[in-house]
Amino acid sequence: MSTDVTRAPEVGDVAATPPLSQQARSLAFAAIPYAVAVLAAFVVVGVLITVLGHDPVSAFRAVLTNSFRNQTGIVQTLHKWAPLTLLALAFAIPLGAGRFNIGGEGQMILGTVGAAAVGITMSELPLVLLLPLVLVVGTLAGAVWSAISAWLMESFKINEILSTVLLNFVSFEVLDYIASVVWSDPGAGGAVTLPVGEGAVLPGIGRPPMHTGVLLVLLVSVVAAVMAKRSVAGFELRAVGLNERASKLHGIRTGRVAVTSMIVAGALAGLAGAIEVAGVHQRTLEGIQSNFLLLGIIIGLIARGSLTAVPFVAFGIAVLEVGAGSMQRVSGAPSEIVLILEGLILLFLLMSDVATERFRRARASRAARSAQLTKGAVA
Repeated sequence: MSTDVTRAPEVGDVAATPPLSQQARSLAFAAIPYAVAVLAAFVVVGVLITVLGHDPVSAFRAVLTNSFRNQTGIVQTLHKWAPLTLLALAFAIPLGAGRFNIGGEGQMILGTVGAAAVGITMSELPLVLLLPLVLVVGTLAGAVWSAISAWLMESFKINEILSTVLLNFVSFEVLDYIASVVWSDPGAGGAVTLPVGEGAVLPGIGRPPMHTGVLLVLLVSVVAAVMAKRSVAGFELRAVGLNERASKLHGIRTGRVAVTSMIVAGALAGLAGAIEVAGVHQRTLEGIQSNFLLLGIIIGLIARGSLTAVPFVAFGIAVLEVGAGSMQRVSGAPSEIVLILEGLILLFLLMSDVATERFRRARASRAARSAQLTKGAVA
């Protein structure tokens, strides 16, 4: 009897790693749907801009070059990239476990509230104490806010989409109360809090200054990508997302994985809020969340839930967002066109998935029929 047992490839095996040429071909093949989706989206939006009576060439040139025209554009893009990356991670991590966190907006708002509360009430503390407190409390506030939805999901089977969306509306009222009543700035003329203390402000780098929260987000992105690929928690997250029932049968505590993913997501969204307070606004205010939730969901879906791809997709979206204002000034096209462009990229990418799956099934069907014909001919 044969004793040849197929051995699973180990980390050090040469055969375990595909040749570089094969990796390059796989990467190029995977990039085709993205290239087609982006090209198709630009074509459709170009036609729309033309119909509206504007020049699409000047509009696209303004959108794509404004971020790199000078140091100010680069800094603005990186400041936009930081919260977009964190909000996209806050969506993509639960997505890996088959859960949908639509509450990044509310979690970010609670992060700004927590950060502002510490920065205002403890404004006399030195930077070495106050700044870490602001960031930690903002992160914890977002985690607590998402933990409510996670608890409802696990204990009462309440759909996390419903609970996170409803908690977003609650967070609006919390922010309005804090910014209008508790720590309102009477000279601001709106729902704006008092400024945080000097020790709560993130240091800047260069001229114009880029706040160091960008470096913190870069570190978080690297850690998230490594954890997703190399850790037991990352493996369990992927396993639950692929097949929750099989994961449970193999001893993975699927409920704990789902709850943890939601809480981690809330912490990242809360950190985004804390960075916006400490790095950009030095206070919290109504509307501070901007459209980060919608863009975070778009980024997470375009990245197909890959935590490695999220920062790169987020940078592309940040370039478009920063260039939107320049496009309106240069060509007269409304800045909302950029949001249409981003939505179309996602739509065409999803359509490419459908087309690819149909092509794969058709090819498999033809191969099966060919095999049957060959078998019949041999017989």
